[in-house]
Amino acid sequence: MTQASANLPLLAVTLGDVAGIGPEITAKMLMGHDALRQKARLVVIGDVDVMKAAVSGLGGDPAIVRRVDKPADATNTPGTIEVLQAGPSLAHVKLGEINADAGDGSVRFVTTACALARAGEVDGIVTAPLNKAAMHAAGHKWPGHTELLAHEFDVKTFSLVLSAGDLYIFHATTHVSLRQAIEDVNPARMRAVLRLAGSFAKALGRADEPVAVAGLNPHAGENGIFGSEDADILTPAVAEANAEGILAAGPIPADALFPQAVRGKWKFVIACYHDQGHAPFKSVYGDDGVNITVGLPVVRVSVDHGTAFDIAGKGIAREDSLILAAERAAHLAPGWTHVWETARAQTGG
Repeated sequence: MTQASANLPLLAVTLGDVAGIGPEITAKMLMGHDALRQKARLVVIGDVDVMKAAVSGLGGDPAIVRRVDKPADATNTPGTIEVLQAGPSLAHVKLGEINADAGDGSVRFVTTACALARAGEVDGIVTAPLNKAAMHAAGHKWPGHTELLAHEFDVKTFSLVLSAGDLYIFHATTHVSLRQAIEDVNPARMRAVLRLAGSFAKALGRADEPVAVAGLNPHAGENGIFGSEDADILTPAVAEANAEGILAAGPIPADALFPQAVRGKWKFVIACYHDQGHAPFKSVYGDDGVNITVGLPVVRVSVDHGTAFDIAGKGIAREDSLILAAERAAHLAPGWTHVWETARAQTGG
């Protein structure tokens, strides 16, 4: 390994659910995009046998898959895939099928990466997709990656953030029912996510960019005609944020806010619930977006798509989002301590 390579951020790439496209897109990224190695060192946290099978399925030589005992052993050599084995082999898992062993493995890969990050052995985490049904079948009842990561790092204030270019969409709630999301959009949560978004903007040197809050109800409640939450919860939260020195605006009707954000008027946006943020983001950006967890002590960036069981093993899955995730993690990792400390100072951790 060259000295220049040794100075690059070391990223743990978790393999996700091995019955899905995670192994395939990971293999494609590491086999065909050597320019990425000039931005980061990458070590796969997963399964050697599964990675060899993925490489073979793409017509490659499985001998390029090399097992390492610790992240520091990764050489970043082009044409190799370096894997830290996390648990027993999952070679028996069939592609495209829900499997509890695969679900258990996907969680184990993440918890292993988190342990390595806590120990200072990796500088960031990049995650391929997991399957919630498989994860739950294995007894891991987490709603998704974000909540599992927050648990592993013992943080209470965090947010799933969708990002493309310089647009960041924070989510006040994520993997809960719509009925539950409405209940969870409460004063305490809105204060916390506004502070989190404000601290993130500040850490990026963009404290002069306002945080725009999407209305919960149609037309942001239309003066109470379509619900009182916007006036009773969101408006006071925005006013409190401004009083604390966080530039904030809203609530703004979501059907007006998101088109404005896509056109560049807003860089930092808060969506009140999962589909309010995800649906317009995915419609516009598709594979050009990534998922960042803000509020963790280490940078974590993920693909913005699922396990795609229907195309697993067919060789047609696109690695674009995973590459973007690795590039974004490599970009953010060197300054992430500042992001974390700023967020912790404003939110209480």
